[in-house]
Amino acid sequence: MLTPDPAALPAEVKALYPFEVQSWASPDGLMRYVDHGPRDGRPVLLLHGNPSWSFLWRDLILALAAKGRRVIAPDHLGMGLSARPQRFLRLADRIQAVQGLVEHLGLKAFDLGVHDWGGAIGFGLATRMPDRVGRILVTNTGAFLSDNIPRRIALCRAPVIGRLIAQHLDGFAWPATWMAVEKPLSKAVKAGFLAPYGSIASRQAVAQFVADIPMEADHPTRPVLAAVEAALPTLQGKPMLLLWGLKDFCFDQTFLAGFIQRFPAARQRLFPDAGHYVLEDSGATGVQAAADFLTEV
Repeated sequence: MLTPDPAALPAEVKALYPFEVQSWASPDGLMRYVDHGPRDGRPVLLLHGNPSWSFLWRDLILALAAKGRRVIAPDHLGMGLSARPQRFLRLADRIQAVQGLVEHLGLKAFDLGVHDWGGAIGFGLATRMPDRVGRILVTNTGAFLSDNIPRRIALCRAPVIGRLIAQHLDGFAWPATWMAVEKPLSKAVKAGFLAPYGSIASRQAVAQFVADIPMEADHPTRPVLAAVEAALPTLQGKPMLLLWGLKDFCFDQTFLAGFIQRFPAARQRLFPDAGHYVLEDSGATGVQAAADFLTEV
C-alpha cells in the first residue's frame, strides 16, 4: 500500500506547511493528520475535500493555534499524506474513518470547519454526534443532494474516460490549481496543493471522490447523503458561519442558498471575487474572519 512520506515534501511546501504530521492506524491504512496548538485548547476539526489536503487549511491552522486552539486537520484516506488503500472508499467509509480518528483522539467536544467533500463528511460526522459539536464553519461545500453538477466535473465521472482524465492524465488535481481560484496561486502554493498527487497511483482517490458524487437514483452513496441531509435539523441552533466564494464554478450560489434555507440563522461572510478555494482568494481577510468566528466565546 502506497503511503506518502511527509519528509519528502519539497522545502518550499514545508515552509508553508510547518507542521509535525501525526499518524493513526485506521483499518484501511495510516491516516495522517496535523495536531497543532496547545493540547489544552478547545479542539477544532478541519476537513478538506477533493482534490486538496490539509495543506488547504495551513493559514487557518496557524491563526487558530495562535488564539489558543488545538487544531486537528486530517488528510482523508487516499489523499494528501495518508495511505492509498486499494479498495474504493465511499462517503459512508469516509465518515466512519473520521469518526474513528475523533474517537482515537478522545475528542468529547470540538468545533468544525469544512470545505468541498469535507461538508458531506463533516456534517455526516456531526449529525452522528451533535452533542460534541459546537461552532461550524462552512466554506464552499454541500451536505445535501443536488442535481447541479458542472459539465467539466460530470465528464470526470464518465465511465472509463472519467478515471483516465482524473487519475491517469491528472485532469482534476492540476486544473484545480487554476480553476478553483480567481487570483493566481504562487508557485510554492501550487506546488503545495499538488505535492501528494505526483503519480498515477497517488491520484486514485481523486478519481474515486468524483465517481462517488451521487447523481444517479441508484448510486450507492445517494441514500447515505440523503440520510445526512435528513439529519441536518439536529444541528439547528449551532453557531454557524457560511464563508463563501461567490465565483465558485462547482459549489455555486445554489449550494449557498441550500445552506441558508436549512440554517436561516447562520451568519454569512461572502466574498464576491473569490472562487472555490475561498481562503486562497480571500487571503488574510477570510482567514481572520474564520478564526474570529471559531474562537468566539
